[in-house]
Amino acid sequence: MVVTCHFVDSDRFLQKRVLNFCNVPHPHSGVVITNALRKCFGDGGIEDKVFTITVDNAKANDTAIKILKDDFELKIILPIEGRLFHVRCCAHVINLLVQVGLAEIGEIVYSVREGIKYIVASEDRLRKFSDILKRLQLPGKKLILDVPTRWNSTYMMLATAVQFKEVFSKYHKTDQAFQWLVSPEEWEKVENVNQLLSVFNEVTNIVSGSEYPTSNLFLPEVWKMKEILLLKCKDNNDYIRAIASKMSNKFEKY
Repeated sequence: MVVTCHFVDSDRFLQKRVLNFCNVPHPHSGVVITNALRKCFGDGGIEDKVFTITVDNAKANDTAIKILKDDFELKIILPIEGRLFHVRCCAHVINLLVQVGLAEIGEIVYSVREGIKYIVASEDRLRKFSDILKRLQLPGKKLILDVPTRWNSTYMMLATAVQFKEVFSKYHKTDQAFQWLVSPEEWEKVENVNQLLSVFNEVTNIVSGSEYPTSNLFLPEVWKMKEILLLKCKDNNDYIRAIASKMSNKFEKY
């Protein structure tokens, strides 16, 4: 578990420090996480200086923060009666929203991912792919392979891959072992979904900043997401409406 501290110094500059990078044994229950955080705060001598804690939406984290809040309220007066003590990570909530949308084109995402894996696994295949790229005089960007648990890396993979749709088609004709060809109709779906996700990617980049305050930025960004979801829920494309509707339901939940 990594514990990162943000604070304002005497010159009123925002500072960031990693307080601890520690092994937390199984089971990762709320009590275990609480004990790890207690030790971290004690070692850092900041037990009476913690104003707010930001975590993702795991149930164990909810339990841990509730226990810590009860502990803190016995020792110090929390600002605003502790209403800001537990802050949920906005970037994590966005990830949950988008994963719902990406699941609707899961088979296409799988084909793109596996196709890229196949090509980049061999220098000879990659060279063939690059040769086709040059013949078509397309931009010299590189293929991107995503980290499936990070939605924005999947977005970048799709956004880059869609520019190479002609290259994938021609490469398939030169390598019969390449089994992950995406159809023109599927590429069109990817383009439409990417148009929707580009807003969420922009918001994620803004609220994930660590060198500047984000608490004053997240609300208009969240509103931007709500507006695009409301718009796409009325889209002409059935599957875009379906994706936006499911994402909107998840948005309202959080």
